[in-house]
Amino acid sequence: MSRKLLIASSLLFVLGSLICAQDLKIDYQVNVAADDPANYFSFTGPIRYMAAEKDTLDATTGASKLGSTHIFMPYLYDVKGKAVLPTGLRGLFLFAVAPKDQRILDNLTVSKAANGVITIQYVHRGTAYKLVTDKNGKFTFPKGDFVRRPVGLIQGTNPQAIHTDFSTDGSAAKINWAKVWDANIPGGKEIKAGVATKTGIITDDNGVDDAMYNWNGELQVTFEKNILKIAGGLTAVKR
Repeated sequence: MSRKLLIASSLLFVLGSLICAQDLKIDYQVNVAADDPANYFSFTGPIRYMAAEKDTLDATTGASKLGSTHIFMPYLYDVKGKAVLPTGLRGLFLFAVAPKDQRILDNLTVSKAANGVITIQYVHRGTAYKLVTDKNGKFTFPKGDFVRRPVGLIQGTNPQAIHTDFSTDGSAAKINWAKVWDANIPGGKEIKAGVATKTGIITDDNGVDDAMYNWNGELQVTFEKNILKIAGGLTAVKR
């Protein structure tokens, strides 16, 4: 069976399983400050074969050992290709199975406020993402605090080119997050001469309202001593 047919049939299985209230279970850990062999990404759900137990980086190939990069995709979109989870969340999960320089290239930044709110930000292939918990450290679905914004571009391999509205030297390393999320800074600006890609405005990164189903529930997020953890279960609910 081809990969496309496998994913399509798997997604149909999700829709058929909604009445069974089967959960998508997540368990994730990543060190945001250093290379760490303890990083991992685990998930299991109602789609046959689409699961991974403590997937991590294969240092030899530079890819994930169990293929999380692609086998998590059926949980991100419905059969019509409409998002049912934040794309920024899927990207965040992949830091646990990516080469150590990826978090640096994407400027993965995590902070925890005194009131318990955890804010996660990064920029990948020119798009900035922000994921924010509530005061109890929880991501809530289907409508949480997840946004994104086109702020740069990438041609071929890294590094990214970030518009100087958001980075003093045009690099991801110097990105100013306050400016990225400032709605008063307009989009539509040329990033690189001769390239059609332009900056954009801040948009919602939750699943779309007209998707065939959505995930409901909470994921608990913790951030201690540079270790970011996310765990919990979500239930598929037909719209």
